[in-house]
Amino acid sequence: MWTRRALLAALPAAALGASKSKLKIGVMDGILGLGSNPASVQAAHDLGFGGLQVTLGRQSTSGRLPLSNPETQARFVSESRRLKLPLVSTYIDILHIHCLKNDREAIRWTSEAIQITRNLQAPILMMVFFGDCALNTRAEMDAVIGPFKELARAAEKAKITLGFENTIKAEDDLRILDAVGSPALKIFYDIGNATNLYNVDPAAEIRALGKQRICQFHFKDKGFLGEGKVDVQAALTAIHDIQWQGSIVLETSSPSKNRQADLQRNRQYLSALLPR
Repeated sequence: MWTRRALLAALPAAALGASKSKLKIGVMDGILGLGSNPASVQAAHDLGFGGLQVTLGRQSTSGRLPLSNPETQARFVSESRRLKLPLVSTYIDILHIHCLKNDREAIRWTSEAIQITRNLQAPILMMVFFGDCALNTRAEMDAVIGPFKELARAAEKAKITLGFENTIKAEDDLRILDAVGSPALKIFYDIGNATNLYNVDPAAEIRALGKQRICQFHFKDKGFLGEGKVDVQAALTAIHDIQWQGSIVLETSSPSKNRQADLQRNRQYLSALLPR
């Protein structure tokens, strides 16, 4: 529950967010404990965040994604407008089950997600490639090029960017993007996964990918930001060097088990590093 004490405690964090930086700090609805719930817009606003990533829902109802419900979509849009807090991206988590590399159902789900993302007035749909759906070989990487071309055409028409979040190196990202050849496909870069999951230097990869190939960022570590292996400052320096602008979305954990306090701590830490 969002207690009065917690909301009052969040006010200093909101004040810290007043920065001249062109980088905005957002949060995933699931990290707030409110995945696919329109109440997450108010919660993100009250904690001083500048945007929200919306989870489209993994469990289908009558063969549709949960966020295909028009009433739920309308509530998200209404809350976003009322609070002036943008929905900066969506997240199609059913791609943890249906893999784009070998399952045509993934194309159907993503096509539906593109329309939902458009209805929510969010500019980016994040697509995930982890676990069984990870791209572990050159053949698996090549296998997604055709589906991406098909989906990118639909995304272009909807004026949506597909955010490709994965566990492969920047050189392979660039090869796939070049093969697809669409401005609607870009990299959704997670500095925590890069450091802790597939052991590359995020700052070097951010520079290699460049401004035009990255659509959004996830920031996280295994504990609090600034206290683990992830070099947050180096990543921010690289982002500044390539003159990238947009939203950094927190996908942080809750070491203390107090979601609100831990989100406030991580947001304050990151906000303090942004140019003022």
